[in-house]
Amino acid sequence: MNTALLVIDVQESFRHRPYWQSEHLEAFLSRSNALIDGCAARGIPIVRILHVDGDASFSLASGHVRPLDGLARFDAAAEFHKNRHSALVGTGLSVWLQQQRIHRLIVSGIRTEQCCETTARHANDEGYEVDFVPEATLTFDLTHSDGSTFKSADVVARTAAVLTGRFATICTVEQALARAA
Repeated sequence: MNTALLVIDVQESFRHRPYWQSEHLEAFLSRSNALIDGCAARGIPIVRILHVDGDASFSLASGHVRPLDGLARFDAAAEFHKNRHSALVGTGLSVWLQQQRIHRLIVSGIRTEQCCETTARHANDEGYEVDFVPEATLTFDLTHSDGSTFKSADVVARTAAVLTGRFATICTVEQALARAA
């Protein structure tokens, strides 16, 4: 089964948002880099997806729509700009995946519960087998309408819980690499 790694929105734009938190950044970069390096060593195509929209930090003119400092450098098999939550909407990614005969996607990136989860759900609906790697995703604390805070670790755990068994296989980096072999 042909597999591709999606590296979704791992870009400098987030450092310029008011909700940016670096608390889990080191662990995220470590696990993301291990996933990227493992895929590169196995010849698994790596796709870079960057979010671009009218928001100041996500506009191309900002100079922030570029890989996050600390992310492993890699030769992207393809790169797409998106302006929706799902990387499969309006980007050409779906066509590229079909042309490459990709059937399994490994999902990583920023924000766990937004673009990563939405892409995983959409990919599953489109018939792809999805491996979701929570340790290679990053998100931030969320404030509920009552003012309470959902810690980022809880958001990641919730995302894994709602995806597992329905939309994706939840994997560690090592499990995702083994499944792709």
